[in-house]
Amino acid sequence: MSRYDRYVLSQYLLFFGFFALILVAVFWVNRAVVLFDRLIGNGQSALVFLEFTALTLPNLIRMVLPIAAFGASVWVTNRLNSESELTVLRATGTSPWQMARPALAFGVITALMMSALTHYLLPASISQLEVRESEVSRNITAKLLSEGDFLHPADGVTFYIRQIDPDGTLNDVFLSDRRDPGTTVTYTGARAFLVRNEASAHLIMVEGMAQRLDHKTQRLSTTFFSDFSYDISALARKAENPVRNIRAIPSLELLTASDAVTRTDGYSAGAQAEEVHLRFARALVCVAVTLIGFSALMLGTFSRFGVWRQAFLAFVVLIFVEGLRGVVSEPVLENASLWPLIYVPTLLGLAVALIFLILSARPKQVRAHAPEAPA
Repeated sequence: MSRYDRYVLSQYLLFFGFFALILVAVFWVNRAVVLFDRLIGNGQSALVFLEFTALTLPNLIRMVLPIAAFGASVWVTNRLNSESELTVLRATGTSPWQMARPALAFGVITALMMSALTHYLLPASISQLEVRESEVSRNITAKLLSEGDFLHPADGVTFYIRQIDPDGTLNDVFLSDRRDPGTTVTYTGARAFLVRNEASAHLIMVEGMAQRLDHKTQRLSTTFFSDFSYDISALARKAENPVRNIRAIPSLELLTASDAVTRTDGYSAGAQAEEVHLRFARALVCVAVTLIGFSALMLGTFSRFGVWRQAFLAFVVLIFVEGLRGVVSEPVLENASLWPLIYVPTLLGLAVALIFLILSARPKQVRAHAPEAPA
């Protein structure tokens, strides 16, 4: 690469890092608020919150990386055009194809980053996140030891503790179990203790009362007890063989062991084909959006009003390409043999960028075919 190409490429990478940092920060704040409320509200520590946040970062970066690449391409090209650097290059006989080399190199670099994310970092982070979510969901003590709040550790279950003593004694406990549609059972106890062994967890209530309401007969039966053991292991939502998220399955396994994935996780051949080819297409679309941003701004000549029309055209093309990616996924989910459709939006974006570069290389011919204004 020439010195000019290296200079432009460094500008692309600089502003790409800036836009990616800003976009990741915005998305992370929105996601972190919900995650903080869910984890801290369930009694988890700040370290668990930070760990979960770090595990969600690869997915956030995957979402914003193409947008950051497109923004950097448009910003740097507009800057070069406004400072007349592109005008000087055109005057020296440099073709748009030569000026597109830094944009192409930048697109390839972002495509490699996206490939590392989609094929390695993202499946590993989602897999680890599922493991940690399973461990947190089994932590009954952290979910139930919150005094003064009505907690809902499972659907149809309400739990309340008035006060927790330093020695772990639970005072004035209320537990309502409505998981059975025909029966509601309410337990109250003056004191309670959480006891856990290797296989299960139990809530030992002392000096309390159990009320059972039959919704069919509307009969209420009351039982007083001196001590009572309630098995709360089911509230952990523990699964013996949890189904993996398809995004957590490595690409090599999707390509070489499709039948095994269908048997163990239940994903169809179409779902697997859509996922693995979408990972490749996400990397290629980075090249397409980068060239679209550059080639669209090359269509216009120098104007003191800027290149906002060309930038708007590039944005419209980007929206169309991204929207088309969602359309082509449905046929592939139904028929795995239609996987080439996944690459149609990327190829269309590259074709549009190629057309823009051809038009920018022949500005005189374009203007010659334009209709003349009436006298």
